[in-house]
Amino acid sequence: MAVGYLVTVVLALLIVVFCLVRIRGPQPLFYFSYRLGLVFNEIPHVALYALVASTALAFSEGDIATTADRVNVGLAAVATGGLVVVTRRGIRAAAVVRGALDDALGAGTGTRRRPPLARILLRPVFRRRRDVKRVSNLGYGDGGRRNLLDVYHHRSRPQGGPVMIHFHGGHYDQGRKDTQSLPLLYRLAARGWVCISANYRLRPDFPHPAHLIDAKKVIAWAREHAAEYGAAPEAALFVAGSSAGGHMAAQAALTPDEPAYQPGFEEADTSVTAAVVLNGFLAEYFDGDPATSPVNLVRADAPPFLVAHGDLDELVDTENPRALVTALRSVSASPVVYVELPGAHHAFDLFHSFRFEALIDGIEDFAAWVTAPGKSA
Repeated sequence: MAVGYLVTVVLALLIVVFCLVRIRGPQPLFYFSYRLGLVFNEIPHVALYALVASTALAFSEGDIATTADRVNVGLAAVATGGLVVVTRRGIRAAAVVRGALDDALGAGTGTRRRPPLARILLRPVFRRRRDVKRVSNLGYGDGGRRNLLDVYHHRSRPQGGPVMIHFHGGHYDQGRKDTQSLPLLYRLAARGWVCISANYRLRPDFPHPAHLIDAKKVIAWAREHAAEYGAAPEAALFVAGSSAGGHMAAQAALTPDEPAYQPGFEEADTSVTAAVVLNGFLAEYFDGDPATSPVNLVRADAPPFLVAHGDLDELVDTENPRALVTALRSVSASPVVYVELPGAHHAFDLFHSFRFEALIDGIEDFAAWVTAPGKSA
């Protein structure tokens, strides 16, 4: 029996199961499934490449000689079919995103675009672009390395672009600024945006509201300095976040200019033009304070929101973001776009995948609607 080939096939089958099913079992199983799904649910074609190459190698070396080996080939075929299903679910995201935009903002808002196939299929993990420059580790507060941010801008520094601020996830006790939503930040920066990704202070040393105060400091920093990198003097400013960062972004968007969260910089403008929440946890903070739940912060003058969540998210059930969407739509005068991504797990924003590229297209369409004359600005 070709043992190496068997191992490859079994691993491919596990990947398929972990991608297609939301696993919530014992901690070791959950951790293993979560890590595999984190990668291969977004870029299943990478696993498919390895499986096809391993199968071809097994045949070329004459390793398929016994009944057991032929069974392995059959299992490989099953795994291949499963990976194709996972890929097709990612491709479906484009239609889902367009439909959500059209429902919330009007027919024709979501535009049909050709996915960047070469980048998705050949370079899904490489986020950098030659036309974008990253300026690293600029200080925005007195919290040391946890109060540093990176700025992404087009190398030609075109003037007059909007601003996007992104906050990373990590359960509020881990994570860093140069890991999540980088395909989004690089894409927007290549379009002339000024994009900012920021660290913030972490628990347990710094519980709420330290994180929100840091978010406000980043917004204030952007208001003061983004023009130096090409933003318009009165630029539209979008705040975004992933997971815990989505919680931060939602809180920041719903508490503009709140003095309690701006100690020492109470006069700074911390309002935002719109918010983008990706796989966000949107309930109460760990201390159980109802005031920390974005659902309890909704207001009539809330900015437009785009909330995107996976229907197979292992960490945050869809009822969580749906509750915020429902609350906002019942109170806010601004539109709320809710995109429930079929087959998406938590942290779907790490790679150039069919799913995330389609969502980035949708975020661009959302931003174009928000900043169009006569809309929110």
